Formats: sequence, C-alpha cells, structure tokens
Amino acid sequence: MTSIRYEKTSDHIVHLVMDRQDGSTNIMDAAFQQDFHAVIDRLEAEKESLAGVILRSAKKTFFAGGDLKALIQVGAEQGDMFFRSVEAMKADMRRLETLGVPVVAAINGTALGGGWELCLMCHHRIALADDSIRLGLPEVTLGLLPGAGGIVRTVRLLGLEAAFPLLMEGKQLRPAAAYQRGLIHTLVETDDQLPGGAEAWIRQHAKSVQPWDEKGYRIPGGAPSTPRMAQKLAIAPAMLKEKTKGCYPAPEAILSAAVEGAQVDFDTATRIESRWFTRMVTGQVSKNMIGTFWFQLNAIKAGGSRPDIAGTESVKKVGILGAGMMGAGIAWACASRGIDVVLKDVSFEQAEKGKAYSTQLLDKRLKRKQATETDKVSMLERIQTTTSAEDLADCDLVIEAVFEDRALKASVTREAEAALTASSVFASNTSTLPISGLAEASVRPANFIGLHFFSPADKMPLVEIIRGQQTSDETLAKAFDFVLQINKTPIVVNDSRGFFTSRVFGTFTNEGIAMLAEGVAPAAIENGALLAGMPVGPLAICDEVSLTLIGRIRNQAIQDLKAEGKTYQDHPADAAVDRMLGLGREGRAAGGGFYDYPDKSQKHLWPALTEYFAPADEDMSLRDIKDRLLFIQALETVRCLEEGVLSSIRDANIGSIFGIGFAAWTGGALQFINQYGIRDFVTRSQALAEQFGERFTPPALLLEQAAKDAPFKDLDSVY
Repeated sequence: MTSIRYEKTSDHIVHLVMDRQDGSTNIMDAAFQQDFHAVIDRLEAEKESLAGVILRSAKKTFFAGGDLKALIQVGAEQGDMFFRSVEAMKADMRRLETLGVPVVAAINGTALGGGWELCLMCHHRIALADDSIRLGLPEVTLGLLPGAGGIVRTVRLLGLEAAFPLLMEGKQLRPAAAYQRGLIHTLVETDDQLPGGAEAWIRQHAKSVQPWDEKGYRIPGGAPSTPRMAQKLAIAPAMLKEKTKGCYPAPEAILSAAVEGAQVDFDTATRIESRWFTRMVTGQVSKNMIGTFWFQLNAIKAGGSRPDIAGTESVKKVGILGAGMMGAGIAWACASRGIDVVLKDVSFEQAEKGKAYSTQLLDKRLKRKQATETDKVSMLERIQTTTSAEDLADCDLVIEAVFEDRALKASVTREAEAALTASSVFASNTSTLPISGLAEASVRPANFIGLHFFSPADKMPLVEIIRGQQTSDETLAKAFDFVLQINKTPIVVNDSRGFFTSRVFGTFTNEGIAMLAEGVAPAAIENGALLAGMPVGPLAICDEVSLTLIGRIRNQAIQDLKAEGKTYQDHPADAAVDRMLGLGREGRAAGGGFYDYPDKSQKHLWPALTEYFAPADEDMSLRDIKDRLLFIQALETVRCLEEGVLSSIRDANIGSIFGIGFAAWTGGALQFINQYGIRDFVTRSQALAEQFGERFTPPALLLEQAAKDAPFKDLDSVY
C-alpha cells in the first residue's frame, strides 16, 4: 500500500496511518481509495479480535481533501462512472463506521474537505489545540459540495440550521471553535498526546455507534417537516438566490442535498448527496473555479511570475508617503505582518490620522477577541509617523501613495530617494500613470517599480506589480516577495497606461455609463451586472470612485496622448460623465452621483436620471446587458495580452477577479472566453460590435486563437 500503513498494537488497536508516499499531503486520490478499501476488508476479517481503530496522519496536515487534478478532468460522459466510484468510497466509509468497534480520528493538522469527512465518519474526534489548524468543508468555494458524506453527517450532527453556514459558506474552524460546536470531542496540547488519548478513549468505549444509528435518533432542531423548520425552509431558496444571483449552482445543490437527505434514511441521503456531487463535478462552473482558485492561484503564490533569481531578504522596514486612506491601509497591511513602518505626510496631524486607522482596526479586533491589548500596543509601536524624509533612511522599501498627479509624484520621489540607500526599492502605488514615465524622476530607475494596491488596502487581497522599462529583475523579485510577505496575492504586468486592472475596470464602468446614455434603464444596468456575477453595478462603483476622478483620469490621458503625438478616441460614456459633472453630481463623497445617499435610509438611484438620459424606445434584453458588461472586459484583457501588458493567463484570471471583481463563477476574464467556447465568443463579439460599436471587435490575437480553436492557457496549465 502506498497511502495507508496498517499498524496493530499488542492490545488489538489498529492505527491506520495515512502517509501518501508520492506527495507531501494526504489526498483522496485513486491510490488512497484502493488502499482504504483493502484495509476495510482486513478490518472486517479481523473484527472479532479488534479493540478499536485510530485514523492518524504521518504528514504535517491530517488530510488535504480530494484529488482536484482528477476532479477537474471528469466530464459529463464520465458522470455514471464517477458516481459509482464516489458511492464505492462512501460504502467503505460506512463499513468502517458500522464495524461495531470504536473509531477515533487523531487530528494533528488541518483537515479540510474529504479529510474532514473522514473525521466526521469517526465516533470520536481528538485534535491538537493549535490555532493554525483549520477544519471544515470549503468545497463550495471551488464550485463543489462535500461528496463523501459531509453534508449528511454535518446535518445529522448539528441540524439543518447550524449546518448551513459550514456547508454553504465553506466556513473553516479552528480546533477550539470546532470543540465549542461539538464537532471535536477532545483537545490536547501536544502531538504525542494524540495516539495515547485516542487509545484511552477506545479502552473506555468498547462498543460505539454514531448518533444517527441509535434507535430513536432525531435531527437536532427538527426535520424539514416540522412547522418551525418548514417555515424557515420555505424562504431559504429565495434568500439563497438573492445572494448567488443564480450564478453559483453549488450552494443551491448543497441546500437541496441537505434538505432532501434530512427526510430519508442515512444510506439514501448519502446517495442523494453523491448525485448532487456528480452534477457539480461534471459542471463547468466547478472547473472554472478549481482551475483558477486552486491551480492558478497556487502557481502564482509559488512564484510563477517571479524572476528566476536567488531569494531576497525579507523587508524589515517600509516607508509610506501619504497617510490618506490608501497609505493608512498599506501601513496596516505591513505592520500587521510584523514589518516596521514609517508613515510620512506633509503634516504631523495628517500622519497621525493615518496611524489612527490602524487603531480603529485593532479596536474592532479587540471587541471580537481576535487580538489582545499587548498585540495592539506592539503593532502600533511599529508605525512611526513623521513629516521628515530623513526618517526614511533605513527603509528597505518606500511606497508612494499620494494623489494621481505626475508632478507631485516626481517631487516626493526625489525627496525620498535622497535619504535612501543605493539598494532600497522605490514603488509607486499609482493606478493609471505609466511607471516608466514616473521613473524619470528617479536617480535609480532600476530600483523603481509599481505596487498597485486596491482600496481598502487592509482588506483587498491583490497587489498589481508593474514592471517599468528599466526595472531590474532583482527589484521585481524583491517586490514579489514583499507582496507575499504581507499575505497578499501578487500579479505581474508590464507597463502601459492603466496597466491591466485599471484598463479593464475602466471598460466596465464606461460600458455601464454608455448604456445609460443610450437610454437603458439605470436599474436594468445595475441589476444586469449583478446577475452577470459582478459584485457591484457600474453606476454604483462610479459613485464610489467618484466621477471627478474618472474625468480627471480621462483628461490626463488626453494630455499624455497629445504629448506622444496620438489622438484620444472619444468613448460613448464621456459625454454622460461630463453631463453629470455639470449637474454637480460628482459621486458619493460629494453627496450624490448616479445614486442619492439619504442620511437615514439606503442609497437609491437618483430619480432624475431618466430626465437627463431619456429612456430608449425599446428595452434592452438582459442577455445584451450582461454580455456587454462581461465581453467588454474580456476583450480588453485579450488586448492586454496581445500588447504584452500581460504575460501570464493566470495573472489575468486572478487579477480580474481579485482586483476588479470580475464574475468569479467564470474563473476570470480569459477563462470566461475559454468556457464560453472561443469560436462562439468571437461570433458573439462580432454581433455586439455590429450592434453597439467597434470596441467589441475581436482583437487579432483572439481571432488567431479561434482559428486554431485553442483556449487561453499557460504552458503549465493542468486543464
């Protein structure tokens, strides 16, 4: 056997030690399933002499879950075969669960997905009290559902209502939290206490059965037919649809499997679960999400876009120029990861205001018991406020986060660099201005790079690293490592106006405004975006960004293109933006834009919009609205790839989702094209171009890929 060791003690307790020989983690792959079947056969043959069984792991993690490489390859044509293999694995789990001897999970590390389902199969769960350990069923985050009995057993342990957040949101618990919920029975302080603790429990419980196998068992909180539960379940689908907008089938499948399974016997319930699991595995959404959120994201974190040079030292001290909302958020991101920060602004009061943002975040953590007073004092001590550039002298990295003004950025660059050492890196947080142009103010352009954080910087997971024309490999590597050091996800792009994320984001907002100018109902635009899978409508996000800034960015582009001897191409949205600015509707910060923001009620679309943007004679179809908003972003992403702004498919997909909120169910802007069908996407783009404008015309690279019927994928892609 290559996955499980069968070790029997002198007092007839069998330790099943999971230790996959060809990998660093245990996974529920074909080899494990084969070995598991063999050990269950052996356990049944030796049943009369067995005192009990312990599931243990020889790895740092207990069990990582399913074999995603295999799952992503399962197509609809393999559905029946896959269903049978799932049922076979679950039958073996059920054989162990009903063997008639106590079965204990000794959990030494993280157990997620299939790993946690193995634990739920056991009569007793003993875990190491280590806050770094995570337990749970996160399958929904990859477009899947727990398929090895996780839904059935969680519902029967906790009841429907308590199980739903763990199943439909994929919540992961620390051992202490799992203990409080009754999912872990015993906590121990050290690794070496696990085997002994498990054996001691077995000696005290000669016969063990699961609660649902006891006579008279009832589901906690009531079955679906009980009046209290039936009332709640009647509205659950509508509430779920409001959340998913119909874009994510997995949460709805989990709800169905849980409720249907709660009305039948255990074995029938697990079969229902298997059918829903098979449907999700063979569906396209799970393939999109597994490919991007697992394989592509892990490839990025493993350094897929990092220059292949020797490792760099960790950043110890960061200087931040500008203590506004962005600078304050970056300060938190650094200080919370143990990095010393020098937060500089033109006045001490402004710098202290920026530091106060970290105080506010820490106070919230204190209330939630996620931090202590000692943690708060220690972290705030890491943030030094100043008005003097001399205090930047020993910083490894300086990040400029001032206003989007080229002259201002040049001024602070020169001031800061005068105080830095020759090896220090200088980064601009600009979201639109070309890095190579900003680097002209630097005396060390090889050390100059773009680090585009997203607002709020303390929460948003992405940092877009922009390489200028003279940025060295060493600088890029150091920037990449720094982004990982502060627990964010780096994507690497080459220099251009707006880079990647801002360019694509601009097409989304502009398309929404263009539809408004055409007379499409504002509510239809906003709802169409949500139903397409975008987190916020284009008009709402324009208000948050501010129409003033949108106009300023456009004017800067006009000036820059003129200096380059080029002509700015007017967009159908431009006139609408100017009209709103002329009406004094500048955005949320200015009191109102496309929306009104009453003091004591929710925001709502400005009623006068239909007066200034007359409704069209015919309503636009929902399909056209959704396609215009998604296709325009995907097309601009292809142009970025064609122009060399992007050099990685994974960076495009992850960047589009984490940076601008592109519909996550698609797997990202380029995967959206792949899953749509590249030739069908070209045909639809051409139809949109004929109807709505040349901006939908497929670029040459897309036509080349379509001619070959070749999807967009990196050379090391697994699918």
